[in-house]
Amino acid sequence: MKKHDIYQVDAFASDVFCGNPAAVIPLESWIPDDVLQNIAIENNLSETAFFVPDGAKFHLRWFTPGGEVDLCGHATLGTAHVLLDVMNHDQNMVHFTSRSGDLYVHKKPIGLMMDFPIWPREKATADETLIDALGKEPAEFYKGHDHMAVFENPSDIRLLKPDFRLLKERGGRGLIVTAPGDDDNDFISRAFFPNLNIDEDPVTGSAHCMLAPYWSERLGQKSLKAHQASARGGDLLCEINDDRVEITGQAALYMKGEIYV
Repeated sequence: MKKHDIYQVDAFASDVFCGNPAAVIPLESWIPDDVLQNIAIENNLSETAFFVPDGAKFHLRWFTPGGEVDLCGHATLGTAHVLLDVMNHDQNMVHFTSRSGDLYVHKKPIGLMMDFPIWPREKATADETLIDALGKEPAEFYKGHDHMAVFENPSDIRLLKPDFRLLKERGGRGLIVTAPGDDDNDFISRAFFPNLNIDEDPVTGSAHCMLAPYWSERLGQKSLKAHQASARGGDLLCEINDDRVEITGQAALYMKGEIYV
């Protein structure tokens, strides 16, 4: 049995108790995958991030309670916050290697900016199971890394009460729902991942790899203010830069502890 530090960070939040909580665990070297998965299950958060030093870079992996994923925004933001603001990494940038390639997080005056890939999407027809699960037919529907349903009224997003059993039955990794923004936001969204044992993710950075390019094209602007309208809520700034999307948010450390595995 060995001791490991563990941090819990609220990502896309200026203070604790909002945004999306992620566990972050630094490792000297990789431990077995089944142990990583069991730690994520034990933590019972939407994501647990693990990283190992790799020269001047860090190898980063993300686990939900339901399995490993290719990309996670809020846990990347949380990991960068631990490295840059807690462990005092001596750079203003962190270079991660991951299943989604090279990822960079830069420290900016307004928060931490993540350089992520844009995910392609393909217009499709919403299936009946999806419509039944949402209780309303979306104005547009897209397939991609996740599925995305577009509505025309922000209240449709805020008041949505999905049938998670039906969403789980229809398969797929996750479903993003989105609509034009209210208040001073350009767009709002929510994200559901019942097949990863996460009914609703509080704030989903990776979803904006699909959301930001869609709204950039629709609104004709490269800079966008986004709000994820979960119960905890979270705010993101998105900037389209060629085939990349820069996602900026803040983070707050909630807890530091130790685990023994």
